Amino acid sequence: MSTLVRVRDLEVHFPIRDGLLLNRQTGAVRAVDGVDLDITEGSTLGLVGESGCGKSTLGRALLRLSPITAGSVEFDGTDVASLSGEKLRRIRQDMQMVFQDPLSSLNPRQNVETILTEPLRAHGIAYGKGRVRELLDQVGLPASAAQKYPHEFSGGQRQRIGIARAIALEPRIVIADEPVSALDVSIQAQVLNLLADLQEQLGLTYLVIAHDLAVVRHVSDEVAVMYLGGVVEQAPSDDLYAEPLHPYTKALMSAVPVPDPVVEASRERIILQGDLPSPADPPSGCRFHTRCPFRQESRCDSERPELRELRSGHRVACHYAEEILAGTVRAHEVTPEEAAAVV
Repeated sequence: MSTLVRVRDLEVHFPIRDGLLLNRQTGAVRAVDGVDLDITEGSTLGLVGESGCGKSTLGRALLRLSPITAGSVEFDGTDVASLSGEKLRRIRQDMQMVFQDPLSSLNPRQNVETILTEPLRAHGIAYGKGRVRELLDQVGLPASAAQKYPHEFSGGQRQRIGIARAIALEPRIVIADEPVSALDVSIQAQVLNLLADLQEQLGLTYLVIAHDLAVVRHVSDEVAVMYLGGVVEQAPSDDLYAEPLHPYTKALMSAVPVPDPVVEASRERIILQGDLPSPADPPSGCRFHTRCPFRQESRCDSERPELRELRSGHRVACHYAEEILAGTVRAHEVTPEEAAAVV
C-alpha cells in the first residue's frame, strides 16, 4: 500500500504577545515541533499521548485548520501547506474531520438535513433527498432524523451525524479527533464498530486521535506516540503493544489496567516523576529527558534524537533505544528535585 499522507518537519507555533496593543511577540507555544509522520492509504493510524502534547493541533494542521509555521504536509503527493484559495478548498473535499464534541461541532439552528447537505452545497455538488437518506442509513440513523435538530439526539447519535457529515463528500481520509471520549463505554464500542464498517465499505483512511490506549489498540493498524509536540515512536499496533521501545511509551503502556488481577499485581509499573514541561519553553535536547528514567546526561540533555527505524516499520526517537532493549542501560528513579533541576 502507498503512503497517502507524508508529514515532514511540521511545526505549528502559536505566538505569545505582550504590550498594550498585543503587537509585540515575546515567545511562542510550540504545540507541534518537528513532526515526521506517514499514513498508509486504507489503514488506520492511531495518535496517542497525554493532554497538551499537540495531538489535536497536529490533526487540525493536516487540514490547515491550524496555521502551519514550517514543514510540509503532502497529501497524495501534493503539499497542502503551500495551497491556498480554490486549490485548498478542492483538496479538503478529500480530507474531512470528525470533531471531539459532537454537540458543539453541530450547528444547533440547523436540522440534520441542512447539516449533511451543507458540505455538498459548499463544494457545488448536486444532491437530492436520496443522498441524505443514504448518509443516515450508512451511520445507522432513520430517515426521520433528517428533520430533527442536534439537541433532540443522544451523544452517540450526534456523533453519528458528525460522521455522516464527514463522509458526505466521499473523502479519502477522515481525521477523527477523540471520536468517543465524550460517550458512554457501551456507546463507544458502537461508534468504533461503525467507523470500521465505513472504512471497509468506502475504503477510507483514518487518523484516530485519542488518549485511551485501549481504544487505539482496537481500531489502529499503526500507532504513533506524541510527547511535547513531537512523535517519539511509530510502529504497527501489535508490535508497539507487544514491545514498546521508547521510555515514554513504556510508561504509557504500564499505566493501562490489566483485567487479570494476578498479572496486574505482578507487573512492573513505571511512574514518571515531574510535570510535563511547558511547550512555550521546552527542554533542550531530548524533550523527554527531564522525566526519563534512562537519561544519560552527556547526550540526552543537548542533542534531540531523530525518529529512526530500529526494526522493520518500527521507528523510535531515542538515543539509547538499542541499549535499553538489550538491558545495558538501566533505569534509575527520577526524583521530583532532579526533574525540576533539569527543566
